[in-house]
Amino acid sequence: MGAAAFGVGLAGCGAWGRNLARNLHEMGELRSICDPHPPALRAAKDAFRGVRATRSFEGMLEDRRVKAVAVATPAELHYPLARQALLAGKDVFVEKPLALRYDEGRELVELARARGAILMVGHVLEYHPAVVLLKDTVARGELGRVWYVYSNRLNLGKVRREENILWSFAPHDISVLMSLLGEPSDVSAFGATYLTAGVADVTVTNLTFPGDVRAHIFVSWLHPYKEQKLVVVGDRKMAVFDDTAREGKLKIYDKGIDWRGAVPVPRQTSETTLYFDETEPLRLECEHFLSCVAARKTPLTDGESGLRVLRVLQASQMSIERSGATVRLATVGTS
Repeated sequence: MGAAAFGVGLAGCGAWGRNLARNLHEMGELRSICDPHPPALRAAKDAFRGVRATRSFEGMLEDRRVKAVAVATPAELHYPLARQALLAGKDVFVEKPLALRYDEGRELVELARARGAILMVGHVLEYHPAVVLLKDTVARGELGRVWYVYSNRLNLGKVRREENILWSFAPHDISVLMSLLGEPSDVSAFGATYLTAGVADVTVTNLTFPGDVRAHIFVSWLHPYKEQKLVVVGDRKMAVFDDTAREGKLKIYDKGIDWRGAVPVPRQTSETTLYFDETEPLRLECEHFLSCVAARKTPLTDGESGLRVLRVLQASQMSIERSGATVRLATVGTS
């Protein structure tokens, strides 16, 4: 491994943390890894030769060669570790969600601004070449006026006992929907708990966007098969992004409804597969973070972006706790 240009310290060597470590190591930027669990730390140390391994987050922050910190710990640790790193003068990349409370996320954004630090949130799908292409397709009006969008993120397993399925899975979908449609005006959500008391295993979130565009997000870790699918329905065409498909992940369907007099008639003509760069989205995300650190520029998924996602998450959680009552986004985080 060559000499690190920045020196990135990584907190958290779990399944996703190892993916971050792999990319940063291959890019020659991984200086230090930190995890309180000895087996995870040993495995990371063996996998990434030449990288300092420590159980002490404070010790990693004291290393002057660590200029930036990536936080890939369980979600409840995102806020305290990101805050500690910012106070230590580091630039920070923190996995989604930014925090588990809107006021904590806002504190991180304000702290980064006050210290002139880069704060970036790991909404990796916004770096996915298919999502970038889909966003451009929608912006160019190829689908016509967007009517409705739905997103499913389903799997069996990856069960959490700290944060519920909404906070674990839905940040991906919320960030993509907001990149396509803007910020929603209101949210209603329902959740069901089966495994751990107080921790929802299945949620459905309904959102209203500008222009009365509607969307829903269905997430579950109690599902018989894995599905990660986003469907955009326009008045001219429709688009499907299926991230679990081996081929043809992004397709445009020239399908819709035509009117013959007062009779709606389905129109089904062609479908087109859109091709895109196959670079790993996480690699693109890491490259973006490092370029922002080098140039001192605002990341695509900066702290403000993460805070907007966090507002939708908190509004959804409030709605779940109120049996699906509609929550206006403008009322969240105003106290």
